[in-house]
Amino acid sequence: MTLLAIILILFAGGIIAWLAERYLQRGGRWISLFSLLLAALLLFNYWSFLATPEVVGGGSWWDSLQVNWIPRFGISFHLAIDGLSFLMLTLTIAMGIFGLIMTWDDIQFRRGFFYFNYLWTLAGVVGVFTAIDLFLFFFFWEVMLIPMLFLIAVWGYEGRIYAAIKFFIFTQASSLLMLIAIVALAYIHFKNTGQLTFNYNDLLGAELSSSAAYWLMLGFFVAFIVKLPALPFHTWLPDAHTQAPTAGSILLAAILLKTGAYGLLRFNLPLFPESSMAFAPVAMTIGAIGVVYGAMMAFAQQDMKRLVAYSSVSHMGFVLLGLYALDTIAVQGAVMQMIAHGLSTAALFALVGALQHRLHTRDMQQLGGVWALLPKLSAVALFFAVASLGLPGLGNFVAEFTVLVGSFRSNHWITALAAIGLIGAALYALLMMQRVFFGELNKRLKLPRQEGATTDLSLRESCALLSLALVLILIGLRPQPIFNISEPTVARSIKKIETASTISGQSSSRVQAWINPTLQENSSP
Repeated sequence: MTLLAIILILFAGGIIAWLAERYLQRGGRWISLFSLLLAALLLFNYWSFLATPEVVGGGSWWDSLQVNWIPRFGISFHLAIDGLSFLMLTLTIAMGIFGLIMTWDDIQFRRGFFYFNYLWTLAGVVGVFTAIDLFLFFFFWEVMLIPMLFLIAVWGYEGRIYAAIKFFIFTQASSLLMLIAIVALAYIHFKNTGQLTFNYNDLLGAELSSSAAYWLMLGFFVAFIVKLPALPFHTWLPDAHTQAPTAGSILLAAILLKTGAYGLLRFNLPLFPESSMAFAPVAMTIGAIGVVYGAMMAFAQQDMKRLVAYSSVSHMGFVLLGLYALDTIAVQGAVMQMIAHGLSTAALFALVGALQHRLHTRDMQQLGGVWALLPKLSAVALFFAVASLGLPGLGNFVAEFTVLVGSFRSNHWITALAAIGLIGAALYALLMMQRVFFGELNKRLKLPRQEGATTDLSLRESCALLSLALVLILIGLRPQPIFNISEPTVARSIKKIETASTISGQSSSRVQAWINPTLQENSSP
């Protein structure tokens, strides 16, 4: 019931915040913060599982709730949580609180409706990370998209309508493709067994022909990489980030992009192991090209928000590369990258929003020498910039390093291509620092005349940003707890692929060489 309570609290909190602002003209943000803190308190109950090694390492679900929803079609309201879900829920609630604190005074109109959409987006994401029934998963997938559309369209900047429509078209078209794949998978399972169900655990054993499995896998894959995003379906992201309000950019970067990666690991790899293995070289190539392409595009930007947006394309390319390396180390690195990227990029978007709020521009050509004007903000920005480029000792370095190590064992050349992106990350991150914060104050910068308009980070903002910095340092110096929590889910996915490849008629040596080349070397006489 804890998972259901978290979702209901966020849904109810959104409605109450809306009504409070509508009729009392106050209290919406405090109600939103209280709802998120209460959800965090409920999630804290699952920390007790971390002290139980047999539960964490046993690969079982920590908690689940199943209630008949539409029994005629075999649809149930089925929620469950394991290590991977726990990590994603922790990231979701933490980033929800962070985004609210960083934009505490930003929303000046329709505040109740803003907090309603903000909390409902988070509620949908929580549902996505916990839904085990595939139809329920699709339901929550849609729930999180519509409120985000309103966040962009109502509280965004001058090009918000275009960005919102583009976001809706890309995500909705891919969602319908996933719905077709879900219904087709359930129908094929029904034809083979006579059991109509959308239950994840039942569909794991669905008997599919090679062609059917491959097409269904592609349906899920396209839907997930649109949200990731990966080439060539990434074009909605820079526009959405650029036009979204700061809180919307934080949710997009830190949470919504992770739902695509989560879907690949939770559904694509276990449901279609043979097809995923056959498609892995293509997916790894897309990921590697995305790493380099995103870095190049980030380097070419003048708008700070677009730079950070394209950096997300590059960083999430590492996630796709790691997941389809089909190697335990690489997949673990992909999970770590999901967390580290969420923290560092959310902080960068918050800093860009804070800078724009003070100086009314994000154009790097109009900025320069900001360190002398805003030293605290500049110092914090330097930390998250070097975190984003993968400074050793921080979480981003651990993530990218483990992805590259694991992927190298699967495909040397694709991994070498992706490694070029590390150079690109250093270039665009340091270029941003040099153009915006160092040097003399740009004479073209129009400073606000009113007193206090260029004040540095407040105590509230500083505490929120330093909290993320501390977490990045902790997981950079001691990443093993994260690996331990996610390991059972990763192991299940890899084992599913190994088992399916053994049963199939494919060459065992070829499969083992792809999954782990050292196995084939050790088996040689």
